[in-house]
Amino acid sequence: MSEPILRVRGLTTTFGDGALHAVRDVSFDVMPGEVLGLVGESGSGKSVTLRSLLRLLPAGGRVAGSVCWHGRDVLAMNEAELRGVRGGEISMIFQEPMTALNPVLPIRVQIEENLRAHTKLDGRGRRARARELMDLVGIPDAARRLDEFPHQFSGGMRQRAMIAIALASDPKLLLADEPTTALDVTIQDQILKLILELRDELAMSVVFVTHDLGVVSATCDRMAVMYAGRIVEEGAVADVFACPRHAYTHGLLGSVPQAGAERSMLLSIEGTPPGLARIPEGCAFNPRCDFATDICRRTRPRLAEMSPGHHAACHNAGAVAAAGSPVRRAMRDG
Repeated sequence: MSEPILRVRGLTTTFGDGALHAVRDVSFDVMPGEVLGLVGESGSGKSVTLRSLLRLLPAGGRVAGSVCWHGRDVLAMNEAELRGVRGGEISMIFQEPMTALNPVLPIRVQIEENLRAHTKLDGRGRRARARELMDLVGIPDAARRLDEFPHQFSGGMRQRAMIAIALASDPKLLLADEPTTALDVTIQDQILKLILELRDELAMSVVFVTHDLGVVSATCDRMAVMYAGRIVEEGAVADVFACPRHAYTHGLLGSVPQAGAERSMLLSIEGTPPGLARIPEGCAFNPRCDFATDICRRTRPRLAEMSPGHHAACHNAGAVAAAGSPVRRAMRDG
């Protein structure tokens, strides 16, 4: 088997002089050409994890652990080394293009900024490459639209422009932070297909942050489920969907409507995720968990291998597995 291109170990991100943990001891690998989905409710730490990989944190944020990229630790790099990796070898699509794009600069200038930083192209070459990138991401009449401003683009076109900027330097890893948020279903489907096509065409890997399990099933090879800043389950998408081993994953899957199961009751997860200053003792999910026992309230479970390639951090993984996959059960009952 090939080696991971990205190896994350013990990633921990804190704010407020270390008092608030947004990400706690997160570890995962990304293989060449793989699409890894980071899944969870809002506030689970997905976006902070993505930003921590490139040290794109606001003032007061601190990150520890290791992010090994082709044998180099990103967290130990100096600023010059980091600039070569950030936006060059590893690119990021931000969650909301209207706020990520500069409203007073034409799209061409924003694409060429990346090209100027990470390629040796001259002015004419950068403009030609910017047009190629606009064509690549499916923006019609690219030559004319290069000189338009973000407000002149629709939501879907702005997202495509963001992808063009991210791809300008031919990265080997793309970090996509909910790239289909606030887009209508048709445009979502187009953007997802575009990312997969570009993954194949450019031979790059993707880490895809989303809360939509339908997107995960359609686009990802593996998935990691996050809750309260930790990974609570990780494995191949097919394995996790077929047999979830953590109660939180079980609840997420049960809350997704299934085709052919129109008369089945949807599950719901009662309560809300805990705030960073109020993480419960033991398993952070125990106040909302139907499977919780005394040990869940006392002892934090470690992420352990349940079957080859499938890990979960749950004291009652056996009971969760015995309850069956909500996906399969909904299809059977329907």
